[in-house]
Amino acid sequence: MTDTDRSVDGESTDPGDSGPLSDDVGPEDVPEFGDLSIPQRAFVAAAQNPSRGLLVVGLFAFALAFYAAFWLSFPRAAGLLSALALIVAAVAAVVYWLLDRVSR
Repeated sequence: MTDTDRSVDGESTDPGDSGPLSDDVGPEDVPEFGDLSIPQRAFVAAAQNPSRGLLVVGLFAFALAFYAAFWLSFPRAAGLLSALALIVAAVAAVVYWLLDRVSR
């Protein structure tokens, strides 16, 4: 059955047609947004607003191209700034991990 063969008035009795949610799924079974992982959150955000998702992907591509050009033009400065960024990211990860342990 293709999409064009499906009934649009909701009166179809074919079980392949989409219908209301089953009674087995309750509101408590739906995960909270805070329980999702970072990639799952990004997917939900992109699904809710596709134009913003495309904008973020475009900005990420521009940043990656800028970073590559920076490495090609100024390799010492790019190396120094990359090392500093890695140190800051490591410190942020340790602080996040400690705060996560304290909050439990």
